[in-house]
Amino acid sequence: MKEKRARFTIAHVLVVAIRESNVATSIIRLIRFFAAVLVLASAGTSYAKPIVGAPAPAFSGTTLNGEQVSLDSLRGQVIVLNFWATWCGPCKQELPRLDAAARKPEYRGLRIVAVTTDADKVPVSAIQSLQSILSFPLLKVFSGVYEPIGRAIPTNYIIDRDGVLRYARAGALEADDIAELVGPLLAKPGARPQAPSIQTISAPH
Repeated sequence: MKEKRARFTIAHVLVVAIRESNVATSIIRLIRFFAAVLVLASAGTSYAKPIVGAPAPAFSGTTLNGEQVSLDSLRGQVIVLNFWATWCGPCKQELPRLDAAARKPEYRGLRIVAVTTDADKVPVSAIQSLQSILSFPLLKVFSGVYEPIGRAIPTNYIIDRDGVLRYARAGALEADDIAELVGPLLAKPGARPQAPSIQTISAPH
């Protein structure tokens, strides 16, 4: 009888040990899994969405002329990434202010890129007529995590010479806003500019 009890006890201990071992192994695997997930998440956090004060996420786009523009091609410049629409009244008032800033000699090094959010809903000719009088490109195709903040148009993002996002807000920029936000960034030295890969469109004479 004692021998049977001893065998039962040993068997019971072995079963418990095996179960505990399996549980421990499962827990270790879960810990490793979630650790890997956290590492991957943290690796992409700074580029998952635009965050003021953090490196600006990459973007790229295509102009009406079919030329390519990207963050990398404009690195070393101060960039204003603008989101506008043809139906937006404040946008139509803001674009000339941005154009005036881009033409100022004291704003040398400023690059403005405007994303036409409704380019697929209006005739290209309607946008081309506006493009012909602006000194910066209007994009018909855009790729990146940037978007109108709160779905509000216009929205502006400003990126400094070192590729850091310095401003992100919905609402049109006034001339004083541009001077206050862009001026200090232009005065600060940064990465050496690359030759722009897009053509500057001159106003008709």
